[in-house]
Amino acid sequence: MDSLSNQVSKSTYNLTGFLKGRNSQYLGGGYHMKKISILFFAAIVMTVISVSAGHAEEDLAKKFDEVLSQAQAQKDWQIKAADVYAMITSKKQDFLIVDVRPVPPGQQSGKIAGSIFIPYYDIMKPENLKKLPKDKKLILACVTGQTQNLPIVPLRVLGYNAFTMSFGMSSWIKGYFGGNFMQGAIAGANYPVE
Repeated sequence: MDSLSNQVSKSTYNLTGFLKGRNSQYLGGGYHMKKISILFFAAIVMTVISVSAGHAEEDLAKKFDEVLSQAQAQKDWQIKAADVYAMITSKKQDFLIVDVRPVPPGQQSGKIAGSIFIPYYDIMKPENLKKLPKDKKLILACVTGQTQNLPIVPLRVLGYNAFTMSFGMSSWIKGYFGGNFMQGAIAGANYPVE
């Protein structure tokens, strides 16, 4: 008796012949035919999903490009601390300051009046996005002005009018540890460039 592999090699290799021809005896009859049909259907569905995902990725890249291409014309979405202070003292109601420092303001020399606290690494969670109005200017503030930039583009892609306060809380609180840290890094700068 020929081995299974020899018998398969002697038969038709196209999918239809394999499924309908004499090779079905090796598949165990109808049960395995159903199993193969389900797997084949699943493969088609996965192909459709992956093609859709590819289009979704392209659409997302276009949206990010639309937002990023406006950055320079909109001053990279930066607002000076003095301008934020002027907005507060003039009692404007068209903005919300979001303290995005990694630990609560009470542990970091206080907070800006009227601000809310959402750490930058949690801001994109659905429950936190619900706290952010789309009809107001969002001004994000962190320690030195670096991590506050991480959520800006995703927020703008989602339709929020998001900005950052230049240099974060280091430009708001005199002698703030973040500013001192930056000054130390700047003072130590002496590396070659081309």
